[in-house]
Amino acid sequence: MEEKVYGYWLPMNVSAHAEEIDQLINWLHVFMVLLFVGWGVFFIYCLFKYRAGANPNATHADVKAKSAKYVEIAVCVVEAILLIGVSMPVWSEFKSDFPDESDSVRVQVLAEQFAWNIQYPGKDGKFGRRASEYISTDNLLGLDPNDENGKDDFNSINQLHIPVNKPVIITLMSKDVIHSFKIPVMRLTQDIIPGQSIRIWMEAAKIGPGHFDIACAQLCGLGHYRMRGQLTIETADAYQKWLDEQESGEEDEFSF
Repeated sequence: MEEKVYGYWLPMNVSAHAEEIDQLINWLHVFMVLLFVGWGVFFIYCLFKYRAGANPNATHADVKAKSAKYVEIAVCVVEAILLIGVSMPVWSEFKSDFPDESDSVRVQVLAEQFAWNIQYPGKDGKFGRRASEYISTDNLLGLDPNDENGKDDFNSINQLHIPVNKPVIITLMSKDVIHSFKIPVMRLTQDIIPGQSIRIWMEAAKIGPGHFDIACAQLCGLGHYRMRGQLTIETADAYQKWLDEQESGEEDEFSF
């Protein structure tokens, strides 16, 4: 029986770091439920206690109750714990503790309306130079034809292949407008700003069933709904086989 990828709660977890993010999401929801119930009970209490029938005359004296102040302080303390104790360590790990490039797969993703152009560096491990004046229907990445480093680069449209249990460093760029690179099963979302190169990284902990969605999480135009890609997580041997096929000029199996 195929494992369910997108259920009623959180998507399937295939990331090496998803547990920390899921824990944060779950704690935030617990906290919000407690706030919702608490303020709801307080609201109903106020409706009955301060109804017009029980208080025919207005009271102009200052409120001296300290319980509301203590509740507000408690809420601030819990929020600080969630932010400093849970959110910031997870954020810091992704933003600051980048893996060594020599031990990682490196990929460049160039977003455009409405596709993901995914560039691999080829056998030399070096990305070719790009410039806007070289962009054409035959050169979607805008690779400089005179740059030797780009001779073996190849572009996989909407198809991101990565090996399991190995860090993947992704450089995100945009051709046109703001996009947002989102892979739900990896718990990964990153806005892509035109004119900027934004580096992120991820690591898959298991292969999982089939292929997973890559979505654009930022409204980027009329065709936003069809800006979809697929993530394929493979064993090291299967990933190398796919690389060899792409470098030999074979077409990708999937297209949108």
